[in-house]
Amino acid sequence: MEDIAGNIERQMTQLGDEAQARHLMRFFKTGKGEYGEGDRFLGIRVPVSRTIVRQWRDKADMAVVQTLLGSCWHEVRFVGFLLLVEIYKKMVKAGDDTASLIRFYLSVIDRGNNWDLVDLVAPKILGDRVLRFPDDRNILYDLAERHGQLWHQRVAVVSTWTLIREHRYDEALNICTLYLDHPHDLIHKASGWMLREIGKRGGMRHLMDFLDAHAHRMPRTMLRYAIEKLSAEQRQYYLHYSGT
Repeated sequence: MEDIAGNIERQMTQLGDEAQARHLMRFFKTGKGEYGEGDRFLGIRVPVSRTIVRQWRDKADMAVVQTLLGSCWHEVRFVGFLLLVEIYKKMVKAGDDTASLIRFYLSVIDRGNNWDLVDLVAPKILGDRVLRFPDDRNILYDLAERHGQLWHQRVAVVSTWTLIREHRYDEALNICTLYLDHPHDLIHKASGWMLREIGKRGGMRHLMDFLDAHAHRMPRTMLRYAIEKLSAEQRQYYLHYSGT
């Protein structure tokens, strides 16, 4: 039986570049005390990783994905998560029940221990699942309330991007409200990003209502991201808004 996961990891190891690996380690904040502390990189660019996914997506199954997600190499886990997206898409197309895949994804969120491993995966798997099965939105709130679990909480808010694109704003607005006092910059950025997307995709009234209610206490980064597409006058108004 072909060792697909082993072949993928060996292939990627051979494609590594030390100089690029050092750059990625700095970019993804892998130093002591940083959010990506201890992560290891081969030095492979995203387009190359996507090519590998296309090469293996017709052969990879859940067992292959599970093995890849156990790798110490960031890019190998990245390929594993993208292959999981491909499996999810196939299941949806075939009309198969994706509940077991969702349970698997929730069990391996911690293997996605940086923002790229969240942002390129969560909307396409969990976000799509909630779009198709609205009763599963409780999964998002459960993740959002896992205090101290940064990547679980980022998955919760970034997953709402899929809903926002279909003009369903409630989950994003509710989760962003939960994060008003969150301590981490990565959550502030993701929340502000989703608020900005609401404004861009037909929900400007919802964005303005949120700002009117919360701008005075929003973390500065969240606020700046949220108002990025507003007029200069509006941006200045909310940057100096006192809530009264």
